[in-house]
Amino acid sequence: MTFVNELNKVCTNILTKKEDLYVYAYDTSQNPDNIIIPYAVVFPKNMTEVSKIVKILNKYNIPFIPRAQGTNHCGATRLTKRAVIIHFSKMDKIIRIDKKNLIAKVQPNVVIGDLNKELDKLNLFFPPDPSNLAVSTIGGAISLCAGGPRTFKYGNTKDYIINLKIVLADGTIIETSKDLAKNVTGYNITSLFVGSEGTLGLIVEATLKLIPKPEERLLTLAYFNCLEDAAKCVNNIINSGFIPSTLDLLDNNTIKTIEQFNPCGLLIDKEAALLIELDGFRQCVKYEQEILKDILKKSATVDIIQAKNQNENEEIWRARRSAYSAVTQLKPNVITEDIVVPREKIVECVKKINEISKKYNITVCIMGHAGDGNIHPNFALDLSNKIEKENFEKLKDELFYYAISVGGTLSGEHGIGLYKKKYLKNALDLGAFEVMQNIKKMFDNKNIINPDKIF
Repeated sequence: MTFVNELNKVCTNILTKKEDLYVYAYDTSQNPDNIIIPYAVVFPKNMTEVSKIVKILNKYNIPFIPRAQGTNHCGATRLTKRAVIIHFSKMDKIIRIDKKNLIAKVQPNVVIGDLNKELDKLNLFFPPDPSNLAVSTIGGAISLCAGGPRTFKYGNTKDYIINLKIVLADGTIIETSKDLAKNVTGYNITSLFVGSEGTLGLIVEATLKLIPKPEERLLTLAYFNCLEDAAKCVNNIINSGFIPSTLDLLDNNTIKTIEQFNPCGLLIDKEAALLIELDGFRQCVKYEQEILKDILKKSATVDIIQAKNQNENEEIWRARRSAYSAVTQLKPNVITEDIVVPREKIVECVKKINEISKKYNITVCIMGHAGDGNIHPNFALDLSNKIEKENFEKLKDELFYYAISVGGTLSGEHGIGLYKKKYLKNALDLGAFEVMQNIKKMFDNKNIINPDKIF
C-alpha cells in the first residue's frame, strides 16, 4: 500500500503485520460483531509527526482513529471500516508545570494519576478523577469530557482545559486559545473539542488549569436500610449547605459484589451506602465531619464509618474503585452504562434499572454520583449467549429512552461513540443536532477522522 510506505518515511514506529494489528480491533466496550483490523498502527512521538501522518492519510482519503489506552465504554475507538490507528502512547510527557500561573502543559498520553502524583509534590491538584485514573489519559479525558466522583464540587474536564493544540483533518496544527486563566477573544473553540470524541481533530497538547491541593480529605461511609432514605439523605446534606467533593451511591448488589471478590469490611446486609468525601483546610474538615455526622444520624442511617486519617481514607476509596473489577468476576462480560437523571429521580431510576434488568434476566450492580444524578449500572452478562445479547439490546433501549423521558440524558462522562448514537436524535433538540452535524462536516468534510462515531 503506497500510503503505508509514505507513513514509514515519517514515523519509525509502525505496525503492519496482521498478528500485531488484531488487538486494535477491540477496546473496553462490548465485543464487536465483526472484527475489523486497521491497515496500520502508527506511534508518533510529537505533534509534527502527527501532522505529517495526517497529511498523508488525507491525501489518500484513508480514515484514521486517535487512540491511547482504549478504556472508553462506548466504542469510540472501534473500527467500522479499515482505517489507520494513530496511537499516542509515545506522547506522554509533562512538558511544564507552572506553579505561579497554576497551569500544566502536557502531551495527550499523560496519565491523570501520574500527573496528580507530580502535582502533589507542589501542593497542586487537577480535580477530574475518572475511576480508572491509574490508566486514564488526559487526551481521553478531554475527548470524552470525563468527570468522576469529584464532579459535584469541582466540575468535570471541560472546566480545566485552558488551551489545546489540535491537528485538523488536513494536517494543519492550530492553537485554540492562549495559556491564560481568562480569554474571551473570539469564539471559544477550545470547548468545542472537549467531548468531541476525536471526531473533529487530534489533541496533541493541552494546557490544564490547576488549583491548590486541599490540605485534608476525609471520607464518610454511611449505610441505609432502604434506597429512599439514602436519596433523601443526599438532599439533606446539600440543603444543609455542604458541597462534598464526593457524594456517591452504592446499591446492595454492588456492596455484596465488592465484598465477595475484594473483601474490605463492607456491610453486605444494607440496602444502600453513601460515600461522602469532604475536603479543605484540616480544621474545617474535622468540624464539617461532626456536622455531617449529625445530619446522617437524623437521616435514617443505620451505620456510619468516618475516616480519621489518609490510610483509612484510602481503604474506603479502595473499596469504591474496585467495584468494576469485582463485577467482572460475575460473568464473562461487563458493560458499564452511563446515564444522567435529575437528582430527584435517582430512586425512581435505580428502581427502573432493577425492574428492567429483572425483566431481561441480566445481573446489575448500580452505583452513581448521587450529587449530580449520574448513574452507572454495571451489567454482568455473557455476550456469547445469543439470548442474553439480544435481551441486553432491549434493556438498553428501555434504559436510554427512560432516562430521556424523565428529563435526563444519555451520558454524563462516557460519551456517545458507536453504541449510543442511535438514541442521539431523541436526546437532543433537532436544531442542535443539525448544527452538530454541520460542525462535523466543516472540520472533516471527507469524514475520515474517527468516522461513524456520535452521528
